[in-house]
Amino acid sequence: MRRGALLLVAVVVLAGLGFVVWRNTQPVPADAPFPVIDTGAVLRHTTILASDEFEGRAPGTQGEEKTVAYLAAQLRNAGLEPGAPDGTYFQRVPLVGITPDPSVTLTWRKGQTTRQLAFKDDVVLWTKRMLETVSLDDSELVFVGYGTQAPEFGWDDYKGVDLKGKTMLMLVGDPPVQDPADPAGLDPKAFGGKAMTYYGRWTYKFEMAEKMGAAAAFIVHETGPAGYAFSVVQVKTAEQFDIARPDGNMSRAAIEGWIPLEQAEALFALAGQDFAALKRQAATRDFRPVPLGVTASVTLQNTMRKVDSWNVIAKVDGSDPLLRNEYVLYTAHWDHFGLGEPVNGDPVYHGAVDNAVACAGLLEIARAFAALPAVPRRTMVFLLVTAEEQLLLGSEYYAANPIYPLDRTAAVLNLEMLNVHGRTRDLTVIGLGQSDLDDFAREAAAEQGRVLKPDPEPERGMYYRSDHFSFARRGVPAFEPDHGDDFIGKPPGYGLEVRKD
Repeated sequence: MRRGALLLVAVVVLAGLGFVVWRNTQPVPADAPFPVIDTGAVLRHTTILASDEFEGRAPGTQGEEKTVAYLAAQLRNAGLEPGAPDGTYFQRVPLVGITPDPSVTLTWRKGQTTRQLAFKDDVVLWTKRMLETVSLDDSELVFVGYGTQAPEFGWDDYKGVDLKGKTMLMLVGDPPVQDPADPAGLDPKAFGGKAMTYYGRWTYKFEMAEKMGAAAAFIVHETGPAGYAFSVVQVKTAEQFDIARPDGNMSRAAIEGWIPLEQAEALFALAGQDFAALKRQAATRDFRPVPLGVTASVTLQNTMRKVDSWNVIAKVDGSDPLLRNEYVLYTAHWDHFGLGEPVNGDPVYHGAVDNAVACAGLLEIARAFAALPAVPRRTMVFLLVTAEEQLLLGSEYYAANPIYPLDRTAAVLNLEMLNVHGRTRDLTVIGLGQSDLDDFAREAAAEQGRVLKPDPEPERGMYYRSDHFSFARRGVPAFEPDHGDDFIGKPPGYGLEVRKD
């Protein structure tokens, strides 16, 4: 088996085994050729990180302080070297937390007619700008379809229209291009067919608003293409974090947000437009932006706090004089949602599966590599990142400010919500076909008598929603294993039920 596949074995083992039902009871050979994982240690770390003491591991809290101290201590005790250039196990990640005043209302205006949208019920909006007050004053609304520029698909929703200072209104998801061979289906050669591409991800749409110089941007929420109900969006009415960039995030649109479908339909009626008809037009390459003749006004008051959060990083230096300057990164996020509204009387959001168990898995992989009698030729880097639940901020900060050059990073292997449900005959790869790591993963899985499977729900865009994507979008081969669906000793359909949960 190739050495690259051996490096994947530890991840594949952890991803595919159910810690609740399986323990490694075999003695570890002294000359083990690759890391041997002690799943009992994984369970112990998980129990500690998900305990009340760690308060749900939210960034900028005492829970963070305890979490990063614990992770660094475990890496140090396992014999790993500090991974940061200052000789510590920490990379500072400057964050800003912004909480909007919930009394805000958004006003649509057409002539003398106005329509008020209440915060949370009718609209969810926020700012990423580091300002206590941001405003729109009669900003012209322009419907830009799906807000997509995709030259490889011959697609441009903007057609050169100047949107500076205007408010963009966009549809969620990829443009649903009809399959010419099957009018009931989607064209597999246009975007991803059924599978979501990054053009369909809502973060992309706000990035386009920034690129276009728009004053504001709103996405029309629909449960089908979004993959979740509007109630999920409404969670974003609390404090939101972003990286505290040197420009104060002033390049972002002043206001970003979502409106539910019924509010979009009412807006188009106010504008004298047919929402359904314009939505159909937006699914064609001939679509052009449509000024709605309606303006948007809002003043948003915010409370802000700056937070120094921390990525935790350690390494095992490679053995080869040349290849030791190439790097394999194992990543997992340590954060969860902290303290909140009590659930069954418990205010701690423990995050055992998301993502304490993956942090525990990474700690055990790191220990196993450090204990090898012959370490790998390349340097192994172990990176536990902050603020994944706040749009991958810790991994994004590292990828934008890498301690180890990305052009010498051979692979990123991300651990997310490891399998705790039982052993499987298959292994799902989130983003199968997106990198040249597939063959290594396939070979490693075959060593266990397992087969690779693609993401069974590609329309949800999971590939773009975890920390490996911060690296993949910069051209680094990145891989995230997920549990399979063919569970040993479980009834048919059990895997799909697990995914629904």
